[in-house]
Amino acid sequence: MKGQIIKIISDLHYVSFQGEVYPCKCRGIFRKEHITPLVGDYVLFSKDKNLIEEILPRKNEFYRPRVSNIDQAFIITSLVHPDFSLNLLDKLLVLMELHHVKPIICITKEDVTEPLLKEKINQYLDYYKKIGYFVVSNQEIDEIRGLLKNKTSVFTGQTGAGKSTLLNKLNPEWNLETGEVSLALGRGRHTTRVVELFELFGGKVMDTPGFSSLDFYEYRKEDIKHGFIEFDYYSCPFKDCSHTKEKECVVKEAVRSNNILDSRYHNYLSFIEGMK
Repeated sequence: MKGQIIKIISDLHYVSFQGEVYPCKCRGIFRKEHITPLVGDYVLFSKDKNLIEEILPRKNEFYRPRVSNIDQAFIITSLVHPDFSLNLLDKLLVLMELHHVKPIICITKEDVTEPLLKEKINQYLDYYKKIGYFVVSNQEIDEIRGLLKNKTSVFTGQTGAGKSTLLNKLNPEWNLETGEVSLALGRGRHTTRVVELFELFGGKVMDTPGFSSLDFYEYRKEDIKHGFIEFDYYSCPFKDCSHTKEKECVVKEAVRSNNILDSRYHNYLSFIEGMK
């Protein structure tokens, strides 16, 4: 039967199938072949033997936390306290793009942001909308609930940006402590590294301690440019253009003509310069 791993504790893998959860162990050959099951994995299992027999191909996987098959990520982005960060926003957007996860920018703390600052940030957000990103406010609860349907979602972003506050709005029964970086549904602060999948509004929410790895060590420098989706709108004279020192680079020209946001391009340069 085909099920999905929703939680792993020690050597027990909790597999969800038709509304029931089965604690399973894995075939011994998994360890021999260095196969590591992840929360989010779809598997073939025997509910009679409580045994996972095969892990099905993954859509994607992350290393920290170790999770797989994520459809979309709500990038919780505070306008103030903590300050709005284009660098962190771009880093998360690129990370999700490279993992084939749909990013959704979710802004918070509009109500405590000065009008002039809000206007400036909205100009940046208009650019992200223009290049194809969906931007939603944490006040638009009904819209966020609708976006969860039929998807496996994670919530990530700045420390103190309002992830717990948003999740409390989505489901007050969770009663999360705010002011913490926590997605521990109904359990307050994270005191464990256990990752778990929960059903919510016709979809699933991945409860994780957060994405502790925001570097690109598993990628090459040449890969990073594809995480900046608007770069692909421009056809440089040569396919392997790095968009850095090449004289005829169309992307660099688009930056000079303000068709590509200057901060996006400089974040791209800083990301690749920071790679080994």
